[in-house]
Amino acid sequence: MGYNIAMVTDFFYPQPGGVEFHVYHLSQKLIDRGHSIIIITHQYGHRSGIRYLTNGLKVYYLPIETVYRSASLPGIFISFPVLRNVFIREQIEIVHGHATWSALAHEAFVHARTMGLRTVFTEHSLFGFADLGSIWGNKILKFTLVDAGHVICVSHTCRENTVLRSGVESAKVSVIPNAVVSRDFKPRKGDENASGTKKEEREEQDGGGGDDDVVTIVVITRLFPNKGADLLNAIIPKICMADSRVRFVIAGDGPKFLDLEQTREKYFLQERVELLGAVRHEEVRDVMVLGDIYLHPSLTEAFGTVLVEAVSCGLYVVTTKVGGIPEVLPGNMTSFAEPEETSLVETTLEVIQKIRSGEIDTTHFHDSVGKMYSWGDIARRTEVVYDSLDLDEVNESLVDRLATSICLM
Repeated sequence: MGYNIAMVTDFFYPQPGGVEFHVYHLSQKLIDRGHSIIIITHQYGHRSGIRYLTNGLKVYYLPIETVYRSASLPGIFISFPVLRNVFIREQIEIVHGHATWSALAHEAFVHARTMGLRTVFTEHSLFGFADLGSIWGNKILKFTLVDAGHVICVSHTCRENTVLRSGVESAKVSVIPNAVVSRDFKPRKGDENASGTKKEEREEQDGGGGDDDVVTIVVITRLFPNKGADLLNAIIPKICMADSRVRFVIAGDGPKFLDLEQTREKYFLQERVELLGAVRHEEVRDVMVLGDIYLHPSLTEAFGTVLVEAVSCGLYVVTTKVGGIPEVLPGNMTSFAEPEETSLVETTLEVIQKIRSGEIDTTHFHDSVGKMYSWGDIARRTEVVYDSLDLDEVNESLVDRLATSICLM
């Protein structure tokens, strides 16, 4: 017998991102396993009201304003009337919230517990303990997860971080990683419509006079400081000066996009650094197959789904050794650097030479990723978490809190 589940988060399509991707694909696989899933998020521009996606997935785009990076205005009772109405109308049994910075998820969590519903929370990111934003987020997390049914983290590093930040019992925290739809991220050789190899495509772009030794480095990321945009901006000129046969293709948008444009102009790298701006998720594969190396200079990362996507496309990964990134891929698929300029430049240049010499073989990467990361497996493991939730415990917790409130009156 399936559950009626509400996925609640501020971060969902049409905005691209890791949380959005996770929520959508997990919901699709849970529907395939016989569960009834709805998604509750805030409106995106003119997209408001109820929409239906593939497989009958129902999405509530609530008329709530956002304040920063698609996060809704924090509050306790702002969305209570509409959330209560949706929970009752859809006969929701489990409320599954996603992401610390989703104020809507926290608010739904509070109201779900008062209504006697079971709750699960998934954390997708890592946060510190000293800066003002992290202190505020950690306090909110402690308040909403004080009696959570269960917490899911996308990596073991994320699990340790969440337990320290929230004070949740470690026994109530599980690790379930992200996954990819490997058939959507095939290498160029697996594209039936492909006209040639990556080198042939580069030669065509160069007017037929391309150099076989040219190595293309692909970067697809949100251009924010925590994603290493400043570090990327610093290392591009150094790598280009150290090796004249290196080319960059950078996709993504954010406040640091202008800095990259200025750096490209300053060092006259217009022919070697291509800035694509924001790309849709369905276009990510087409960008990745242009490259030989995927560069990920992030300063903090709980998992890094884009790394799995890159490897599935047949790229070798160069990334920083931070957060949960070392847990994602085996050593033969990636090289790690410290999150600072010199280390990242040296590591990247070493990998470039290995690519040219043929020391790195990526032909088996796609098949290996398909076996390591599957949304079907992620949905099955999430279902086990749902089955572990004790409704009697939820009701006892609710009665205890109500009794405490009455005694304090």
